Order: sequence, then structure tokens, then C-alpha cells
Amino acid sequence: MRLRAFSDALNRQVIRFCIACLLVMLAISFAGFLYQLITGAALSWTYSLARLFVPWIGMLSITVAFKRGEHVAMGVLVMSLPERLRVWIAYANVAIIGLLALLLIWYGWHFFINTTHYNMVSDLIQIHNRFVAACIPVTGLIMVAHLASGLHLLDLADAESEVEALVRGAAD
Repeated sequence: MRLRAFSDALNRQVIRFCIACLLVMLAISFAGFLYQLITGAALSWTYSLARLFVPWIGMLSITVAFKRGEHVAMGVLVMSLPERLRVWIAYANVAIIGLLALLLIWYGWHFFINTTHYNMVSDLIQIHNRFVAACIPVTGLIMVAHLASGLHLLDLADAESEVEALVRGAAD
């Protein structure tokens, strides 16, 4: 139960971090817009700096969706299968995601350690590619934390009720 509480708290922090990344991206873009509005000259580096946050948002949002079991198309497909097959697929799915998480950690860590490139934001601003590369093993670690929190991720009743609600909503 403590692992599940940790996983829940970690998920909330990941959501907050993604929101912060999005706000930073918007602030950078807005600063570039204001600068161009006031001076008439563009700050070309604002786009380059803002896009460095996209991999973090993309990779970490995978963990949020995984934690919530959100994949509507797969949910509809799985709910149409017999119960015995549904349970087997759920366990296989979690095992495959666990393997993906381990691969993200292993290869992501090596990518993070071995990267030597810098992102040239401007003539004066250079950000090491490790900032971007770090999102890969971090995503793997968060997925492992969610997997370790227990088999509640396999709770098919929640997925089934969500799919049924979506199907009812589409029919209305």
C-alpha cells in the first residue's frame, strides 16, 4: 500500500512538472512575442529554447496515461474479448510495459551519459543535450515505480466502466 501511495504522489508531481514545463514554454514564447512587438526585431532563440521542454512533456505524459490506464481504443478492443483472454492480455500488457520501462532506463541512461552535444539556442546560450536526454531514463524509472505499486493497474473494472461511459456518450 505504501508503494501505491508513493506511485500516486509521484504521478501528481509528474503532472505538476509537466504543467510547469508547459508554462515555461509559454512564457518563453510570450517573451519572444512581446520583444518582437516592442522592438520589431525577433528573438530567434526563443523557439529553440522553448522546444527543449517538449521531450519532457511527451515522455512524462506517457507515465501519466499509463498510471491512469488511459487508452480508449485499446480499452474498447480488450472489452470486446472474452474474460479469460482479457485477463491474460492485461498481464501480458503490464509485462511488456515493464520491459519497455527497463529498456528506457538501460538505454536512456547510456544515451544520457554518452551524449556530448549541446543545443545551440543562440550564440550565447548553449544547453547540454543531457537536459533533454535525461527524460528517457526518468520516464523508465517512473513507469517502474507505477508497476511496483501493485496490480491495481490491471483493474479491468475501471477500464470497463470508462469504455462503457465513452460508448454511451458516443451513442447520445
